[in-house]
Amino acid sequence: MAVIALGVLVSGGGTNLQAILDAIAGKTLDARVCVVISNVAGAGALARAEKAGVPCVVLDHRAYADRATFDAAIVSELRARGAEYVVLAGFMRLLTPTLLDAFPMRVVNVHPALLPAFPGVDAQAQALRYGVRVSGCTVHFVDVGTDTGPIVAQAIVPVLEGDDEESLRARILAKEHALLPMVLQWCAEGRVTVEVRQGERARVRVDGIAKTVIGAD
Repeated sequence: MAVIALGVLVSGGGTNLQAILDAIAGKTLDARVCVVISNVAGAGALARAEKAGVPCVVLDHRAYADRATFDAAIVSELRARGAEYVVLAGFMRLLTPTLLDAFPMRVVNVHPALLPAFPGVDAQAQALRYGVRVSGCTVHFVDVGTDTGPIVAQAIVPVLEGDDEESLRARILAKEHALLPMVLQWCAEGRVTVEVRQGERARVRVDGIAKTVIGAD
């Protein structure tokens, strides 16, 4: 089984990074994290990476003239370390074609909603305001839109009576921690293909996987 090299981009505490590191350590993910890159010097994810012996790089986006120049610096770091896939694990920056074109349909994001519903920020609050009965998370490849890239897999959670944003966020986050490493393992196994048909949006085919929507407990 091939071991894929992951470059992980972070801005915060890094619980999804930790889920990836734990899956690698537990032999359920055939991958290695070749670098963790943060735009925030004090991000908690950096401490998680350092504890696991993963190289870390801090690139302060404020030091760059524009988003494209910042993304070019990220691409340089990713390529220098041999990254094959890029994982957004709480990275709070919009990506430009500079990065997306360098890793076409190899930038993976996890979003705390059942896309295409509730893209963008504060997805949990959006779900509560709308009054939905179920929510969840989506792992998708990133394109130039906001959470519009082709969906690989989703996991569902119920929205409970009395839920607030924090309680719903916690329930969704637990699903993210399981779904993201699972999808990355499918990538490592070569099961995931992005299909582009003329006149249609790109979509994902996952070979040999019976279910890519994980139901609520």
